[in-house]
Amino acid sequence: MSLRLGNWSARHGHALVSTLGHLGRHGLASALTVLAISLALALPLALNVLVDNVRGVGGDLSGSLGISVYLKEPLPAPAVRAAAAAARRLPGVASVRLISAAQGLALLRAQPGLADAVAGLTDNPLPDVLEVHPAPEAATPAGLAGLRTALAALPQVDSVQLDRDWAVRFDAILALARQLLRLCALLLAAGVIAVIGNTIRLEIQSRAAEIEVTKLLGGSNGFVRRPFLYAGALYGLCAAALAWLIVAAVRLALAGPVQQLAAAYGSHFALQGPGARELGALLLGGTLLGWLGAAVAAGRQLARIEPRAG
Repeated sequence: MSLRLGNWSARHGHALVSTLGHLGRHGLASALTVLAISLALALPLALNVLVDNVRGVGGDLSGSLGISVYLKEPLPAPAVRAAAAAARRLPGVASVRLISAAQGLALLRAQPGLADAVAGLTDNPLPDVLEVHPAPEAATPAGLAGLRTALAALPQVDSVQLDRDWAVRFDAILALARQLLRLCALLLAAGVIAVIGNTIRLEIQSRAAEIEVTKLLGGSNGFVRRPFLYAGALYGLCAAALAWLIVAAVRLALAGPVQQLAAAYGSHFALQGPGARELGALLLGGTLLGWLGAAVAAGRQLARIEPRAG
């Protein structure tokens, strides 16, 4: 068993070393191929980072999304405070602001054109109101609907008013962006396979004589194919690493201007990503795409090269 494992390691080690040497001898051509593939891989990564940051913007803006909870009348002050405390304990609630009936009437009096109308009132018709702001994770159509149901179930609550239009539109934009990201990733993955496959195809054609000699000496298709599979995997791996560096550099270049723009709107939003999770997924995906492109091209081309008798 150990001897078989040693032979397997030796074969694959020899194939890897010979592949690295060949790519090094053709450094410029290899670098251009890696650069072309990296640009194709960088686009879906950049779109993924963009979608994640847009989602972060939505969470940052969720504080502007309010739910008005109208309490029953009349309620004593302890019951009003108990309702506010119960609302704060609900999951998905970021903050609760109590606007008493007296405060609401004072706000109406401060509105231009309403002072005279309010002055004619003999009593205060306004209820106590809880202004509830959802947490970022609850600022979705489903989360807001659940929060509305929970607030309406409180015994002190008369009605709940919720404007979900902002959340619905934002969620629809994110769903569209995610679908575009998937389609773009599929198309560019096919492009990466095609680029690597064509590169390996040309490489096999340029080494056809060498491959014929190897087969004459008893080399199997698997033995001949192995260095090309390593070449495709290395192309994909190096291109994935370069794509991550490109997107990371772009994020660093944009971080300052984005932070300044956010500060102008009173926000603390900061551009995020790409992180270690994206790097791992990109390296694995790039390597697999490179291996697949090389396998397709090598399988087709090597079948056409057979040693000639005599």
